[in-house]
Amino acid sequence: MSNSKIGYPQRLLNLPELNIAIFSFLLNFLWEMQQMPFFQISSEFSCLDTIRNCTLATIGDVGISLTAFWVVAVASKSRQWFRQLHWWQLSSFVLVGIVITVIFEALATGVLDIWKYGEIMPILPFFGTGLLPLLQWLLIPPIIVWFVKRQLPHVTR
Repeated sequence: MSNSKIGYPQRLLNLPELNIAIFSFLLNFLWEMQQMPFFQISSEFSCLDTIRNCTLATIGDVGISLTAFWVVAVASKSRQWFRQLHWWQLSSFVLVGIVITVIFEALATGVLDIWKYGEIMPILPFFGTGLLPLLQWLLIPPIIVWFVKRQLPHVTR
């Protein structure tokens, strides 16, 4: 079936960026909720406060995932780079996420004072970044790519 016969909603659902965003949101939200005990949380925080903060953090994670996706798309000269995946593409996708995370974690726990790590959060010595946010960007991006590759139909062009 040619692309011209596919309706607008289906074309929208076939956008790699939308799929990156959806799977990034789902996977990162689960991660954000599970890592909450490793952060300093006010005793006045309600369950709703926790969900709201994790949702906001997850929206940031989606932005990081999309940025990493586009960096690899530009380097690959294709938004379909995940279909014929090369090691350097997946490595770049992960690395961009890690670099952004290290920078943002340093700002958020330092100058901006947005959040603090709890005593049980393992901290990387040189960077001062928590181990869990770093592991998040080592483990989740390859899973996102795997889901997106399996979700989207093969496009012949």
